Amino acid sequence: MSNDIINRSEASNIDLLTECLRRAPNSPGCYLMKDKEDRILYIGKSKCLRSRVRSYFRSSNDLSPRINLMVIQVSDIEYIITDNESEALTLESNLIKKYQPYFNILLKDDKKYPYVCITWGDKYPRIFITRRRRNRNKLDRYYGPYVDVSKLRNTLSVVKRVFPLRQRPRALYKDRTCLNYSIGRCPGVCQERISPDTYKAIVQKVSMVFQGRTEELNSILIEQMLKLSDIHEYEKAAIIRDQINDLKTLCETQKITIPDSSVSRDVIGICTAKDISCIQIFQIRSGKVIGRLGYSTAITNITNEIIIQKIIEEHYSELEPVEIPQEIFIQYEIPERILLMNWLTSIKGRKVNILNPKRNYKADLVNLVVKNSSLELERIISQKDKNEFLLEDLSQLLELSYLPKRIEGYDISHIQGSDAVGSQVVFIN
Repeated sequence: MSNDIINRSEASNIDLLTECLRRAPNSPGCYLMKDKEDRILYIGKSKCLRSRVRSYFRSSNDLSPRINLMVIQVSDIEYIITDNESEALTLESNLIKKYQPYFNILLKDDKKYPYVCITWGDKYPRIFITRRRRNRNKLDRYYGPYVDVSKLRNTLSVVKRVFPLRQRPRALYKDRTCLNYSIGRCPGVCQERISPDTYKAIVQKVSMVFQGRTEELNSILIEQMLKLSDIHEYEKAAIIRDQINDLKTLCETQKITIPDSSVSRDVIGICTAKDISCIQIFQIRSGKVIGRLGYSTAITNITNEIIIQKIIEEHYSELEPVEIPQEIFIQYEIPERILLMNWLTSIKGRKVNILNPKRNYKADLVNLVVKNSSLELERIISQKDKNEFLLEDLSQLLELSYLPKRIEGYDISHIQGSDAVGSQVVFIN
């Protein structure tokens, strides 16, 4: 097998790597490629581990620069066998989320898109907008990304009027509540006037809004209102009635409606040019487009079909089962459609279909998403060209012989020579 490693690896222990390739099993499962310091570089899956892993090291293979860079660092390979390819897919997803290997990152969230974070790991969860997904607590949930920041802020503002939620990240006073408690905007979280379990039940309803489950939430609220009316708790019933009305106002801002509103759908479109792929995912719930997600990725020797396949694997592995739609419309047929359908069905607990529609309004939906992908790609390319133009000017000013790929900025501040603090800012590409 050492002949298959020609010019493909600079691993310090060639004998060990050769042995790893020799013992690769003819079974479905996952493989973990590691460097000489035992760091995981890449995690993959295959229905035949031996043929897949050996393909990386054949001299005849035309690997992309990114994968070639990975291969030359491989020093050891670990195998995990599964009963079938579907189990391998689930295992791969879990391992990638756990170890987050550098070379597994195909897609990157467009940094201009914000998320809504709910800190379920806190005693009293907070709800806030952020542009960065932090791994502060594994219980925290992120919803998004969202394209329109102003609409997202407006939605969150309406939600905080509809439901009694904590309005501040910290207490305003040490030993008493603030005005928000007095006017019913906050249940008195800072002084623990509400139990954690009761408060989390309120936040659970709020999370349904960001999952697009407003119809389901509306039904729950109506049921609670009627029960309170039956036991003559009219003031509490009136509060829920106002919540229902505000929720209807929130939903009325949605202008695009789709036939067959009983089915939840995601529609995925992709547009590629100049080695950049722009991906858009439209989320349709109860017949309305409730969100649009955007991703972009640099591509080399990857087809749009494979990119869409990876989108499905990466995106839906991050969602809770209830957030996975019943149908996913895609622009192209993908090689492992049946496998991914079975995988998503097992996660959601009910049938999930992946379809490539060719006619009627379903095909029109896909075309709409593709047009949005094309528009976003134009923006990305325009910004990239602008950045390159500015870098050329900078290179001339600094008399550089090439465009800078990495720019570092430093600042040191102090108070009359003491309490020095340094900061670093890095721009890459």
